[in-house]
Amino acid sequence: MNITVYCGSKTGRDPAYTEAAAALGQWICSRGYDMVYGGGNIGLMSVTADIVLAGGRAVTGVIPEFLLQYETGHEGRYTLEVTRDMSQRKNRMLELGDVYLAMPGGTGTLEEIAEAISLQKLGRHEKPCIFYNINGFFDPLKQMFTSMVNEGFLRPEDQEKILFARSIEELDELLP
Repeated sequence: MNITVYCGSKTGRDPAYTEAAAALGQWICSRGYDMVYGGGNIGLMSVTADIVLAGGRAVTGVIPEFLLQYETGHEGRYTLEVTRDMSQRKNRMLELGDVYLAMPGGTGTLEEIAEAISLQKLGRHEKPCIFYNINGFFDPLKQMFTSMVNEGFLRPEDQEKILFARSIEELDELLP
């Protein structure tokens, strides 16, 4: 199974994010999964990819051509796919993934997981969309989804498909 991981090109201020990224990499290996991600060798992306590679699992990076000079450079069971732009990158990451998981990150991370959720809502896939909610990072977003339901912009049954996990143990409960 391929876990598509969306996460920051930075590590953030709280060391818990880096620790969680490493734990996620170890969990991916322990479950016998492989990883798909944005192809960078910086930030939380690199932390998780490095652990997965060190654990002997396959990692596929998908990166737009214009970012090549900033964010690549892994070795091992590593495949790098270069796309012409961000749109093609997102589509390819969606194609390759069996599960979509967002770690803390910035606007790019949010955009990528939001597209996966939107496509799920539109019936384009039935794959899990999970927020790895380290230290409550995604709590405001979770509240926003509740507001969307309360205001009639999101159906409750669609909100139920948007998953949140605060720990590796909760990830285990969400995936087969």
